[in-house]
Amino acid sequence: MSHATVYVNDKEIYSWPNGYVPVHLDITDAVVPGRTNTLAVRLENLPESSRWYPGAGLYRNVHLITTDPVHIPVWGTRVTTPEVSASSATVRVETTVDGAEGRSVEVVTTILDKDGKEIQSASRPGMTAEFTIVDPLLWSPAEPNLYKAVSEVFEGGKKVDEYVTAFGIRKAEFIDGKGFFLNDKPMKFNGVCMHHDMGPLGAAVSVPALRHQIEILKDMGCNAIRTSHNCPAPELVNLCDEMGMMMMVEAFDEWKSEKCENGYHRYFDEWAEKDLSAMIRAFRNNPSVILWSTGNEVCRVKDDPTEGLAEAKFLTEICHREDPTRPVTVGMHMWYRFLSKEWVDAFDVIGINYHPWKFHELRETVGDRLILGAESGSTLSSRGVYHLPAVKQRDMTLNPDRQCSSFDLESTRWSNTPDCDLAMHEDYPWAIGQFVWTGFDYLGEPTPYEGDWPNHSSMFGIVDLASIPKDRFYLFRSVWNTADHTLHLLPHWNWSSGEVVPVYVYTDSPSAELFLNGKSLGVKAKRVPAAKTKGDREEDVESRFRLRWDVPFEEGELMAVSLNGNGSPVDTAFVRTAGRPYEIRLEYDERRLKADGEDLAYVTVSIVDSRGNLCPKADVPVTFEVTGPGSFRACANGDPTCLEPFQGPAMHAFSGRLTAIVQSSADAAGKIYLHATSPGLRDATLVIRTRF
Repeated sequence: MSHATVYVNDKEIYSWPNGYVPVHLDITDAVVPGRTNTLAVRLENLPESSRWYPGAGLYRNVHLITTDPVHIPVWGTRVTTPEVSASSATVRVETTVDGAEGRSVEVVTTILDKDGKEIQSASRPGMTAEFTIVDPLLWSPAEPNLYKAVSEVFEGGKKVDEYVTAFGIRKAEFIDGKGFFLNDKPMKFNGVCMHHDMGPLGAAVSVPALRHQIEILKDMGCNAIRTSHNCPAPELVNLCDEMGMMMMVEAFDEWKSEKCENGYHRYFDEWAEKDLSAMIRAFRNNPSVILWSTGNEVCRVKDDPTEGLAEAKFLTEICHREDPTRPVTVGMHMWYRFLSKEWVDAFDVIGINYHPWKFHELRETVGDRLILGAESGSTLSSRGVYHLPAVKQRDMTLNPDRQCSSFDLESTRWSNTPDCDLAMHEDYPWAIGQFVWTGFDYLGEPTPYEGDWPNHSSMFGIVDLASIPKDRFYLFRSVWNTADHTLHLLPHWNWSSGEVVPVYVYTDSPSAELFLNGKSLGVKAKRVPAAKTKGDREEDVESRFRLRWDVPFEEGELMAVSLNGNGSPVDTAFVRTAGRPYEIRLEYDERRLKADGEDLAYVTVSIVDSRGNLCPKADVPVTFEVTGPGSFRACANGDPTCLEPFQGPAMHAFSGRLTAIVQSSADAAGKIYLHATSPGLRDATLVIRTRF
């Protein structure tokens, strides 16, 4: 990242500026047989090249591939499913073979099911094979069934190459006026935007870290990721295939309009078609990829309605040429561009960043065309921090503690509370869902504290930089996760006597009862709307999705009981006044790590009192030691002002918590011991088991 130049034996072979797009090149002619050859990659990360932390160095994998002269090239297969139903599916596999000119070449294509069992096989002198799969196992977020197409190349009866393509069978339809349908069932995008960095681990791709993020998002009920604002790592796309996460794969943060001095606008004319084509060819077989996005907030001149229109049409044409099976969208912050029919016709799906209160006005121009919340939310919060009073704020107030309140009522000037978007996409079939900014906090863009050192990470995330969910996680979970119950109570219960504290309950149940020290404070029910939302930011949609009591503080125990439609109890949640910090608590999901030198254990570290209650204001230092077949990898506390190094092995807790990340060894298995200490507190030891 970025401006990579490849050298073989000190000779420059190829170079390209975009550090995100996958590229393959042939170095055969530069390699000298019978001697040691040197392959080198030089990279340069220019300043002012990105609006967030881009990373530096080789942060994505590099592979060296050797083949027979007759072979299937990288991205040399194309799998499509022209006809899909629950009872039958047509699978077409097109295979490209390089070096076959003038040779007798045969391609044998075999379809394997998810268990590796052969379903069908076809031998063709040509390069296209078509199969009919009876009772196919369809791909969806709930059931991410995958197949494999194994393409074997034979020359003169000898097998000279094999290429394996994972694919899924699914039917994705965007029907104007009706919505998005997956396998003939209506579905909304319950999505989040994600940058490529992984917080304390930096930008280098890590499959265990990506898997950990997706697991957290899936538990929230999230079913889609927007790769904002660049081409994703192949490892992420493959995991989304495997784990059932739909994707809006995005190409660029800049077209010709400049955002950063050394941004992509400098290379657009020469490289846009090459980069976009490479991105599509790399991921057009992946069933998780549902939409292509050609850019994010790419127009900068407000009074020029034609600015960017030529680039928009140009990029959409490339997408349609390279992959006619998927629609094209964009993340457009200037919503009024789509008051022009030319802009509407430039895309298959209207992608709007924020402005749900303008969706109805847009309908006058776009008609029954579908509207996607390509970017939404921008709620600001710091985990475990609560400011009074708890009221809606869009003025981006700067607080003395340089934090934002976790009452989930603070948003940016251009945005709104999460409830506005939840209501819009719940009420209208043509509003097909949203991608919340953002799933996780990320390095850079410390809005609203830009330029206010030491703030250096975002506060937009539903999950903080330490992979610990904020309160907002449970607000989304209460709406999105329909397979499980949600009950979450906030804030903490360590206040001053006499303070009136807003208490919120996030639950999937229609009502809940709140108790303070055993005394009922009454039952609250969610407001059932008399009419569909207008999307107005001043509209009271919060009472539709959350419950609130204003409670004079009294030391002790708050208890929330969620109630079903009949008034019967469903679940119970507690928050208790904590005493003095007493000890460290370490928590892990008990999963055995693979002893491969890559697998990771995310350990939640909590500071608790003698009764086991979280101490919400205990920002004490914690030091870690790892023994056994593993090593300490990183730590994070989610504090956007914290300058302690992620590499540790020490860091202060933030709002009583932090995360320690332990990595397995590649050469030994057994028990890893994580030991945590803090001055004046009882220490803790956790055993993490590993296996080959």
